[in-house]
Amino acid sequence: MTTISEVSTSSAAPSLSPEVARRLKRRYAAERRFQVYGLSAIMIGLAFLVIMFTSIIQAGLPAFQETRIRLDVELEADKFPTDPAELTADGLRLVGWTGMIQKSIRDTLKPEARSDAVLMHKLLSPNAEVAVRDAVVDDPSLIGSTLSIWVLAAGDVDAIMKGTIDRNLPEEQRTVNDKQLTYIDRLDADGRLRKQFAFTLFTAGASSYPESSGIGVAMIGSLFMMLIVLMLALPIGVAAAVYLEEFAPRNRWTDIIEVNINNLAAVPSIVFGLLGLAVFINFVELPRSAPLVGGLVLTLMTLPTVIIATRAALKAVPPSIREAALGIGASKMQSIFHHVLPLAAPGILTSIIIGLAQALGETAPLLMIGMVATVFTYPATPMDPATALPVQIYMWSGLPERGFVARTSAGIMVLLGFLIFMNALAVFLRKKFERRW
Repeated sequence: MTTISEVSTSSAAPSLSPEVARRLKRRYAAERRFQVYGLSAIMIGLAFLVIMFTSIIQAGLPAFQETRIRLDVELEADKFPTDPAELTADGLRLVGWTGMIQKSIRDTLKPEARSDAVLMHKLLSPNAEVAVRDAVVDDPSLIGSTLSIWVLAAGDVDAIMKGTIDRNLPEEQRTVNDKQLTYIDRLDADGRLRKQFAFTLFTAGASSYPESSGIGVAMIGSLFMMLIVLMLALPIGVAAAVYLEEFAPRNRWTDIIEVNINNLAAVPSIVFGLLGLAVFINFVELPRSAPLVGGLVLTLMTLPTVIIATRAALKAVPPSIREAALGIGASKMQSIFHHVLPLAAPGILTSIIIGLAQALGETAPLLMIGMVATVFTYPATPMDPATALPVQIYMWSGLPERGFVARTSAGIMVLLGFLIFMNALAVFLRKKFERRW
């Protein structure tokens, strides 16, 4: 009778020949090297990603703070119109705001010479007069009194306060001279200088001065365009995908359509900008720089992505769902719209969000249709001139002033925040509503 130990001994693997052992050793070594190469590639990619995010955040964080100076502005009644109907932004445009503000800074710092007064004036942002005018428009009863108001400091003063400009450098290497540094220190000591959160970054429009530039107008323009893309790409893309996947006959024409849709998804985005320029602006004669045109162009660019992703979501629904619906008497249309589409909804929703995220970050097609224009006021409708967030970042990146470097990085941070949020939302919705068959 054979014992267990004898069976174990007899079933043990035979010894390997030297040649086989050598080949196995080489194969295992190759596998280990491949794992090391793959892990190294991932680590290098993550390292570059960390470097990129670190550099953007370090450069952009100063833009989320702004420096303001408190002024006591005398609003002399004889300089304002007596008709209450003229106390509007347009009616007060010709009032000598600059003189009032310059007098206020001179009364505060008391220059010894005319040249000193000029240096004092340069401490204030040109946007200061707009802030005083808006305060009077909001409350006309201020006329005839002294208005205490915090106004934006000039970009160089802001840079000094944030440490972007090293005040210990020799005077000839600074854009702020020693006298101006003395005035800044006096304002700071008197409590007339402070740093605060930069609401201007999110409320203002384009400006040639970095301290008064913002992404407010660009965000509204991007919002209008995303709404247009959503309203057009969702129904058209889903309808096209449902027809091609569920109803279209399989013949040469549908094959050509499918090939072209797949090819359009890989076409450079600037080509869609050229198409929008030729069709929507030159032929249809829609206004340049309008969010409507930008939305139409981005819809054309997004449609192939939406159609392809929606078809993939429809294919993921098991055929048994369709067969069961047809088996209990449902029509083809009822089986699709009552059963297949609801089950494919998570994938369709994900495709729409990813398409919107892709459209939100596009710049090249919008440059072709003129959305690179400098716009100072908020668009009230999609037909009004506007710009977009990525285009605003592109325009800031080409400006030489020191303050626009921080503004550019801050805009990139905001755009990346939107893109990360939209992609995270797509992943969350897909995980939450996804069904495994």
